[in-house]
Amino acid sequence: MSGHSKWATIKRQKGKTDAARANVFTKIGRELAVAVRAGGPDPNNNPRLRDVISKARAANMPNDNIQRSIKKASGDDGNVVYDAITYEGYGSGGVAMIVETLTDNKNRTAASVRHIFDKCGGSLGTTNCVSYMFESKGVIVIKKEQSDDEEEVMMLALELGADDFDSSDDEFYVTVAPSALDTVRSGLEKAGRTILTAEVRQEPSSTVDVDEETAAKILRMLDMFDDDDDVQNVYHNANLPEDSE
Repeated sequence: MSGHSKWATIKRQKGKTDAARANVFTKIGRELAVAVRAGGPDPNNNPRLRDVISKARAANMPNDNIQRSIKKASGDDGNVVYDAITYEGYGSGGVAMIVETLTDNKNRTAASVRHIFDKCGGSLGTTNCVSYMFESKGVIVIKKEQSDDEEEVMMLALELGADDFDSSDDEFYVTVAPSALDTVRSGLEKAGRTILTAEVRQEPSSTVDVDEETAAKILRMLDMFDDDDDVQNVYHNANLPEDSE
């Protein structure tokens, strides 16, 4: 198994500085609000909320913050409606980019996303201009324990219906069909596995190699998207050098 999972390059995470952590909490707070509005405040009856809570805990979001966000979304203060809008375009070097947002102001978000594309040598495209290059995949990230037998965990995941399995030094990555995400996650939890995140991501059907100059521009673009509260996820098909992550 590779020590550097493909998922680490597809969905890059920022360093855990205080500013970045606060930014991540803001984004997760929006996901919690959307999940509550869609399926109610009880995670036992709302798989989507349960998955976002797991994501929040993996990001070290305090439980008080999680419960406060859920309570706010389910009460009188939960009247802010976030629209899920996906933008597509090209980064430097023709790298395909998908930007998923949750916003309460479509005009603000559209202007911000366009600015970032332009600023980093890319171009905002039309709907479906690059989405055909990606495939929706359910990805479950499992905490790796020192005592774990990797083959045993892999066989468990495959028996539950997983399509693929990968690992890094600290985590296991289980890939499933989006429709099987909740079933496989529940099975892994019942087997005693610690789920860090379970969500649907966009996997590129193939990646493109980029030179150092292009990689720097793509990384700058990813940083700018990370800093934008409206942007939830960014996917691309660039094969970035591992030392630039």
